Amino acid sequence: MDHPIQVEQLQKSYGSFAAVKGIDFEVRAGEVFGLLGPNGAGKTSTVKILEGLRSRNGGRVSVLGCDPEVQTIELKDRIGVCLQDTNLQEKIKVREAIELFASLYTRTVDGMALLKRLQLWEKREALYSTLSGGQKQRLALALALLNDPQVLFLDEPSAGLDPQARLEIHELVQELRREQRTILLTTHYIEEAEKLCDRVAIMDEGRIIAMGTPREIQERTLSNSVIEIEIAQPLGDAELPVWPEAEKANVFDGRTHIAVVSRRPARTIVAMVKWLDDRGIELSDIRIKRPSLEEAFIELTGKSLRE
Repeated sequence: MDHPIQVEQLQKSYGSFAAVKGIDFEVRAGEVFGLLGPNGAGKTSTVKILEGLRSRNGGRVSVLGCDPEVQTIELKDRIGVCLQDTNLQEKIKVREAIELFASLYTRTVDGMALLKRLQLWEKREALYSTLSGGQKQRLALALALLNDPQVLFLDEPSAGLDPQARLEIHELVQELRREQRTILLTTHYIEEAEKLCDRVAIMDEGRIIAMGTPREIQERTLSNSVIEIEIAQPLGDAELPVWPEAEKANVFDGRTHIAVVSRRPARTIVAMVKWLDDRGIELSDIRIKRPSLEEAFIELTGKSLRE
């Protein structure tokens, strides 16, 4: 199946409030697709409809060829869901949680092997209440993988975790991507989306306002990049020319650094390097600073991701 997740004109209302206003997107097989948006954007409603946890008011939704609202039981047997807060009974043991959830599916993988893979084997007899935040999230991932799902829904998988635990979750998601699993991810961390997602959709006020790879969204929204060049000796009193596609140029740090804002940095760099070479000025270093996904997000929505 080329597109395990398909959404057409999806609508969801709560009374008179329209939370999702006719959105369209597809998730390709084997990709990590990020759904980003400030609080109230409609992303949680969208994901819960795809998981079969909420009904919709209009539109068409297909997950692995199933309508989540109609073929709910069949779908839940084939997908994995890792919620932002997976709260188990405090006195259940890690091993018992694996055995309990395995009994709910028609097919399962080796739960004990999952514990080893997710670095929980030594905690298999530990009570859930004694686990750290990172360990609880790894257990939630283990439970989501028990039925060997073709599609995974990860809702804020690293929210509230310390940097080390977040890095561990990122590595696990990258492993799952290498296994060609299809993943729909929601996150409040822009850097997480840039690192993990093949494509992202930015939602605001119930609509998708941008979609593409993180780089495509950055370039479409904020087209200017900053080129920084370091030279071996001071530039002296030489005037900087107007390079192709450049908007402004500055010299700083004792005239050993040049910074140029450019609409098309590749063209500008060629002209800058030729200009330096013609004057016998040795180039020490060159860097391109592109606009971040967070800057693009703020420009598109006028809000930070956590609002």
